[in-house]
Amino acid sequence: MGKTLDYIALIIVFIGAINWGLIGLFGFNLVSFVFGDMSWLSRIIYVLVGICGIYTLTFLGRLGNDE
Repeated sequence: MGKTLDYIALIIVFIGAINWGLIGLFGFNLVSFVFGDMSWLSRIIYVLVGICGIYTLTFLGRLGNDE
């Protein structure tokens, strides 16, 4: 279960990174385009990306433990 959660978190963070890249390069917010500008669904997505980003920080502590 731990590895599955890790992969899900990484995929969500990757999607968030793509969205920020699109915002930075083209001024295009994919989440707002698909789910509406700050709708309840887009807010949930932003919160999930944030939580997953914080969760992936735990990978730093686990880097040396995987042998």
